[in-house]
This record gives sequence, C-alpha cells and structure tokens, in this order.
Amino acid sequence: MFEYELQQMRSAELIREAHDHRLAKEALQDRRATRRAARRAAHNDTEGQVHNSHPRRHRFTRAA
Repeated sequence: MFEYELQQMRSAELIREAHDHRLAKEALQDRRATRRAARRAAHNDTEGQVHNSHPRRHRFTRAA
C-alpha cells in the first residue's frame, strides 16, 4: 500500500511539473507574440524612427 501511495504522489508531482512547464511555455509565446506585434506596429508607423540596415560606420579611420 505504501508503494502505491508513493507512486500516486510522484504521479501528481509530475502532472504539476508538466502543467507549470506548459504555463511557462505559453507565457513565453505570448511575450514573443507581443514583441512581434509591437515591432510590426512600429514598422508600419509612418513617422517612426529612421532605420538603416547598414551597421554604423565610424566617421574617421583608425590611426595606425
């Protein structure tokens, strides 16, 4: 009987861990979706920031 109770407790613990893992994964997906939506909204903004796809170049060459 004792082994059965241990197995039941372990099963309940694993179910709780799986539920917590699913909640964390869902929260991460929601945050990513929110960031993507904000990025899309900023990109579609007609008076947004100036965006240049080139990396910033230094104004002067480096000294030897």
